[in-house]
Amino acid sequence: MLKSLMFPLLMGIAATAAAQAYPPPPPPPDNGGNVHYGWADVLRVDPVYATVAGPPPQQCYQQQVVTQDHDHTGGTVLGAIVGGVLGHTIGKGDGRTAATVAGAVAGGAIGNRVSAANDRTYVDPQTVCHPVDNYAPQQRIVAYDVEYRYRGDVYVSRLGFDPGERLRVRISVAPAE
Repeated sequence: MLKSLMFPLLMGIAATAAAQAYPPPPPPPDNGGNVHYGWADVLRVDPVYATVAGPPPQQCYQQQVVTQDHDHTGGTVLGAIVGGVLGHTIGKGDGRTAATVAGAVAGGAIGNRVSAANDRTYVDPQTVCHPVDNYAPQQRIVAYDVEYRYRGDVYVSRLGFDPGERLRVRISVAPAE
């Protein structure tokens, strides 16, 4: 049974792989067969430069930054709650409200001091960047002006690459009107 399932599975994978192949190259344009190719001798190659505009470069370095944790909110709130509960428990009658308020204030102050004693200092690296002074825009090659000779005639073309010593040329022949 396993063999009977493997064959259709493999055939399906093969069909999927074949369907994902690259398409054939497009046919050449129909010029009545009046197109052929030849080789021309390169006489001269002149690079064409352009100014590359962009942001100026930056000089970056690591710097140690010291930060301190001054958040005493949690200690202050917790101290005020504990102090208020203790004041409420100790006070009696009409003095209970005053004792609750006094306990909350005293507990908040104590909680703030305890939190302040636990302040932390952190030293972290930080990247600092500054633009470089005296930045000159760069010149880059963007194309090549190529002078070449084909069958005694000299031609010039702008190409996106340096062709070297020889250049393949496309020759198309059509009647003049």
